[in-house]
Amino acid sequence: MTYKAGIVKAITDLKDRTGSSSIAIKKYMQISLPSSKKWMDPTFLTALKSMTAAGDLIQVKSSYKLSPVYKKKAADALKPKKPKKKVAPKKKTAPKKKTATKKKTAPKKKSATKKTAPKKKLTSKKK
Repeated sequence: MTYKAGIVKAITDLKDRTGSSSIAIKKYMQISLPSSKKWMDPTFLTALKSMTAAGDLIQVKSSYKLSPVYKKKAADALKPKKPKKKVAPKKKTAPKKKTATKKKTAPKKKSATKKTAPKKKLTSKKK
């Protein structure tokens, strides 16, 4: 566990309304530190300062609280991400071709056809 993760865990577990002091955070982390690792005080202090400068922690007098921005980031990271459904692009439906229905033609009655005289072609006069 990194010092930054340990600081965040300590502040959330201590649940002080006004924030947790650096001494309280340090004691909490030393208790939860595995015996194989050695406590590095300068690393702890630089982690506190860098987190405060980054905006992850808010320093109130000599206490530290998690910033609302950091809480939001942590909450978003914990939420299970829903896989986005791949929306298939809607295919443009071609306008449906109307099938030409064959019109039933009524049988033509044979009627007496009148013969008309052939029409004469009109020719334009040249001037």
